[in-house]
Formats: sequence, structure tokens, C-alpha cells
Amino acid sequence: MTRSTLAWAGCLAVAALAATTLWAQTPSPRPPALQAVVDCRKIDDGAQRLACYDKAVADMAAAEDKGDLVSLDRAQRQAARRQTFGFALPTLGFLDKGERHEELDRVTDTVASVSQTVEGRWVLHLQGGAVWRQTDDAVLSRRPRPGSVVVIRKAMLGSFMIDIDGQPGIRAHRDE
Repeated sequence: MTRSTLAWAGCLAVAALAATTLWAQTPSPRPPALQAVVDCRKIDDGAQRLACYDKAVADMAAAEDKGDLVSLDRAQRQAARRQTFGFALPTLGFLDKGERHEELDRVTDTVASVSQTVEGRWVLHLQGGAVWRQTDDAVLSRRPRPGSVVVIRKAMLGSFMIDIDGQPGIRAHRDE
């Protein structure tokens, strides 16, 4: 590739990332079942407001039971961000609502099982459920094993590096 081609590719990547970030941060409207509860606050008469709340909360509980409404607290949102680390899922901006946080740039986990491909690249099954596959040809001085501690960190241009038991990192991609 020529320098100008690489420069254009870099500009396009930055523009795509910026657009994805802005789109993911656009607030979404409240679900109707939740909006009905919020709207009850506008009623001045106490008895009518209570009746409104009773009906709206019953409807909200029914929507949740049917799966039409899902609620997540802060801890559940943080767990979801951790579980999806390594996947390109730009539509998960709702997980950030109501909080300021540093973007997750690294995760620490433990190897549950390990295998090698026919090319000699490592496939790591982690205790958290993620599966990471080595994408480069780097050689490790010590084989990963169940119980090995891994630190997965974001690298350049959407790639990831995995440090296994403190060894220099290998480039990897998340499969599952």
C-alpha cells in the first residue's frame, strides 16, 4: 500500500469510530411501560395519581414478565461491558446511561483450558466464558495452562494483546 492509501484508510477508520461513538451515545426514548410510570407524577390529585401508579406499575411488571422490558442496575451494566470486551458492539451505548466511566481498555481473567491450532497458535478458553485465538506468530517462552493469569488489553486499530503469566503479549482476536 502507498502512504496516501494508508493515510486515507486511517482517516476513514477515525471517522467511522467517531460516528459509531456519537450514535451509541444518542439517548433513547424511555420504553412506554416506564414512561407511563413517569407520567403519573404529573397528576395533582393524590387518589388519581395513586391509581395511575398502581396501573402503570402493574403494566410495567407484566411487560418485564413477558420480556418486553428489561432493567439493568449499574453492577449489571458493568458486568455486561466486561463480558462483551473484545467484541465490536457499537449499539451497547445504553450500558453507559447515567454514569461516567473510563472506557474498559483491559480485562484480567484466568485460563480454564487451552489448545493449539495446527498452525501452532494458541486458543484460550477463559473462566469468564470468553474464547480468544492468537492471530500472530509470536512464540511464548512458557506454555499457557489452566490457571494462567491473562491480561487482555486494547491495542492499536481495534486489535488486542494478551499477556499470559507476565510474558510479552501475543496479538489475539475474540471468537466467543
